[in-house]
Amino acid sequence: MHKEAEIREPLILGDKSYKQITDDVVAPVFGKANTQWWIAFGISAVIALWGIGCILYTIGTGIGVWGLNTTVGWAWDITNFVWWVGIGHAGTLISAVLLLLRQKWRMAINRSAEAMTIFAVMMAGLFPLMHMGRIWNAHWIMMPVALFKNNFGSLWVNFNSPLLWDVFAISTYFSVSLVFWYIGLIPDFATIRDRAVKPLQKKIYSILSFGWTGNAKAWIRFEEVSLVLAGLATPLVFSVHSIVSMDFATSVIPGWHTTIFPPYFVAGAIFSGFAMVQTLLLIVRKVLHLEDYITVKHSEYMNIVIVITGSMVGTAYLSELFIAWYSGVEYESYAFLNRARGPYWWAYLAMMSCNVISPLLFFSKKLRTNLWFSFILSIVVNIGMWFERFVIIMSTARDYLPSNWDYFHPTFVDIGIFIGTIGIFFCLFLLYARTFPVLALNELKSILKSSGNNYKAGTAPDPFKHNQSALAATSGLGKNDDLTKIEGIGPKIAQLLIADGIASFAALSSADVDTIKAVLEKAGKRYQMHDPTTWPRQAKLALEGKWEQLENLQDELKGGKH
Repeated sequence: MHKEAEIREPLILGDKSYKQITDDVVAPVFGKANTQWWIAFGISAVIALWGIGCILYTIGTGIGVWGLNTTVGWAWDITNFVWWVGIGHAGTLISAVLLLLRQKWRMAINRSAEAMTIFAVMMAGLFPLMHMGRIWNAHWIMMPVALFKNNFGSLWVNFNSPLLWDVFAISTYFSVSLVFWYIGLIPDFATIRDRAVKPLQKKIYSILSFGWTGNAKAWIRFEEVSLVLAGLATPLVFSVHSIVSMDFATSVIPGWHTTIFPPYFVAGAIFSGFAMVQTLLLIVRKVLHLEDYITVKHSEYMNIVIVITGSMVGTAYLSELFIAWYSGVEYESYAFLNRARGPYWWAYLAMMSCNVISPLLFFSKKLRTNLWFSFILSIVVNIGMWFERFVIIMSTARDYLPSNWDYFHPTFVDIGIFIGTIGIFFCLFLLYARTFPVLALNELKSILKSSGNNYKAGTAPDPFKHNQSALAATSGLGKNDDLTKIEGIGPKIAQLLIADGIASFAALSSADVDTIKAVLEKAGKRYQMHDPTTWPRQAKLALEGKWEQLENLQDELKGGKH
């Protein structure tokens, strides 16, 4: 295993074993929800119900209940759409890029980032559907209307429109992200399946785990598929958010048609995405009591990325101002002066304060490692990124004809739908945290020996130490059973099992498969190729003296290998 520098702080705190990691991470799935979870879910549910009510009112009455007017055709709803898309697109990117770069601190944030993508894109999709007015005709976007009977003859969507590109780009990205997220969950579903006692729960997780056995071939394929999907998802993020930026950049509105929009939007998406992941992780850390796995160091690493991406966004703001001045086009110059000094000056001030100035506070290590400050500032950053989208859309409502200029006033329905989607998002995430493991068990265990607190402190037990009785057991002498009679166990593995307290057929027959796997993981990758799922069954037959049945079973196992 790769040797890690001693000065690096541990990423897993406490005197943890492999079994304890499994117990801690799956505890929310089997245990009852605590008071903190119910409080968070209750608040989110009330907000969500308010939003659902506003959505139903909009569908039943029409989008005239929104604050849209002749000039400001793209208003609150498109602002929210781009904001949610930015948050969603960053989640899978964060997980995929950190996987490709082999960053160990990814282990605590990847699962939440991937889930954030799924739920955020779902929230983003609501706004274009409602903006259509007739949501029941949404299928017209995905296929030629010529396939349906209508009063207008053959009608095709406009494939030259970036708005249609959005539909295909976002749906493709959503599909890849969903598969990437689900594939990573399969081994953990199998762990829950093996631990479940209730028949219905066991059945559900058996279906979700797709018959996962945990053998060497399955793990090899799992890692290969994860890398392929990560490699596929990474460029998709850049292409998708570039296409979202083209909704604006391909227009002729002053302040929009600029080539800086694609990289500018991608940087903003990563910026807001890391901020939202920070918010979610700090909530999960407190509500599910995962302080030993989501540490201050994880929060600090994310804050560093927020500083970097925030600086990139700030550079983009300054580049826009320079380009507007250097172009010599009075309409462009006026568009940016209007942002800072026009009727929406307060939104521009909020954008600059939240996105450019506030992240600079993280240059202070004291503030960067303060969890309460990190939580508050992560919310501030997302507020700033919402105002960025609002400024881009609202301030450019002043186009070439002053007679068309108007001011946007959101209605209670506008505000209710947006706040409601935040409530729905957090409801979905909290329900997910109660039914699925929010941390990847296999990945956490893979870094325990290099980044665990007890291993760094030098207090972890050495799995290779064994006494004379262990040696005697592996040669068939002494009071212990000869574990090498079990198919798949050789002298070295027998020594490891005995050192971990599994020294007899009785102990092996009642041992949890995860416990046996943990012993093999301690031994290194060479011994992880073994499949211990049949060992307890073999040990039970040996314990009962059913040697003929044991030999038949072992012959079947040997035949299965070939």
